[in-house]
Amino acid sequence: MDIAALQAQTRLFLRQKITMMVNRYVVHGAGPGGSEGPVMAFAEQKRMAFKEQVTIYTDESGSEPLAGFKARQVIDLGGEYDVVDHTGLPIGMFRKDFARSLLRSTWHLQQPGLPTLTGQERNLPVALLRRFTDSLSWLPYHFDFSIGASIAFSVDRRWGLRDRYVIEIHDPRLDRRLVIAVAVALDALQAR
Repeated sequence: MDIAALQAQTRLFLRQKITMMVNRYVVHGAGPGGSEGPVMAFAEQKRMAFKEQVTIYTDESGSEPLAGFKARQVIDLGGEYDVVDHTGLPIGMFRKDFARSLLRSTWHLQQPGLPTLTGQERNLPVALLRRFTDSLSWLPYHFDFSIGASIAFSVDRRWGLRDRYVIEIHDPRLDRRLVIAVAVALDALQAR
């Protein structure tokens, strides 16, 4: 997979693959007419890891790493995660804002050369319903990640039995590998 082709994407589709023991995700680029296009990445959560860890590959074979993220600490309510490229060089980091997440899930994202992005659930009533009613965990949620008043990217969970997301990227400066890492984390870590 060509990193320039990935970086040119303004819409990505993320689908969770149903498995018994591990979270797996397939990332598609946008195809003609806004449909799902070619596979751009594949992510897999490490099994039985001491610290939370996800590796992102160029495809479903898992033979060529693209990026990954790993928790800084074993147990941390406001968990911080470092995102690195395939060689281990830092791309950025993200963390959950524990205090603000009590009512509406809030994340902070940092990429070198950019101001800190803040991502928050768009709809407060849905966020509150999700907090106080475990049986409504299937409700779709929508996150907007902003730099000041400008939305840099958004992650929208779609209705359905399987977790499906549409990622709209508005800021061309964002590293798509970092965006994919955060989108995967929203699914894999959101309930924690």
